[in-house]
Amino acid sequence: MISTTESTEPANPAARERSRSRVADLMERYALLGAWGLVIVVFGVLRPETFLTTANFSTIFGSQAILVVLTLALLPPLTAGDYDLSVAATMGLSGMTLAILNVDHGWSIAMAIVAAVVVGLLVGLINGALVVLLGIDSLIVTLGTSTFIAGVILWISDSQTISGISQPLIDVVVVNRFLGIPLAFYYGIALGVIMFYVFEYMPVGRRLLFVGRGRNVARLSGIRVARLRWGAFIASGVISAFAGVLYTGTLGSADPTSSLSFLLPAFAAAFLGATTIMPGRFNPLGSIAAVYFLVTGITGLQLLGVQTFVQQLFYGSALVLAVALSQLARRRDAAGSG
Repeated sequence: MISTTESTEPANPAARERSRSRVADLMERYALLGAWGLVIVVFGVLRPETFLTTANFSTIFGSQAILVVLTLALLPPLTAGDYDLSVAATMGLSGMTLAILNVDHGWSIAMAIVAAVVVGLLVGLINGALVVLLGIDSLIVTLGTSTFIAGVILWISDSQTISGISQPLIDVVVVNRFLGIPLAFYYGIALGVIMFYVFEYMPVGRRLLFVGRGRNVARLSGIRVARLRWGAFIASGVISAFAGVLYTGTLGSADPTSSLSFLLPAFAAAFLGATTIMPGRFNPLGSIAAVYFLVTGITGLQLLGVQTFVQQLFYGSALVLAVALSQLARRRDAAGSG
């Protein structure tokens, strides 16, 4: 009896420690989802007649598909350790290109979409070339290209909104619905699932993560760092262009300036997403959850009648908090893996 008790005692503290660790890990992974549920409950209690309605949630899910896609566009460069501040401008340029070709020049909507995606690919190609080949900091490069693209948009549109987009695009973005939610929502979710698979189960995703964690180590391990970083910018440009196509389909027109307002919320969602599902890593599913957490909060505040400037305060403070939390999670994850 005595010998049996002595042999099991040392294992119990270890088991308890592992159990506590698993509980803490689960709480960290799903805390944002819990907070999202809490936000829904709070605003549901405060404004049950307007917040807890099918129309409200259909609007929340459907109208923010563009922000979801634009947030996903940030993830490849961020995972590789780079920033792409040009995603919102690229979205605007692609949408404006689509509108001009379709409305002013009579291109079919299919060919105009292809041209819009090619524009995004070229922007990513140029960003990647400047960052990788010339060794310029990605923050500076993409800030410059973002400003340049904003000027190009105003130039080619003559600072005017281009309206009259072909109806088939509008139909497949916002008019046609499944379960009461516009199809744009499902495009964003499908893109997020594809990116999740690539990041988690394909070699290119894992190599991209290695590059982001340490370029020199990745280079010494035989990983083609430059090619991966360049590819991340190209992917970012193409996904941003896709967001531009959805945005134009949602509005039925192309506005020369409104796309830039998506940049801050997209960064806030990307960094906040790095604190959940897979803490310490920029991950698609966490980013999607973060987008809808932020949008639910904003929608609830609007229904309470708060001033519009509160939206900027909300997104700004969320970005600062999310960056701090994601950096803490990344450092702890790196220390744990080291």
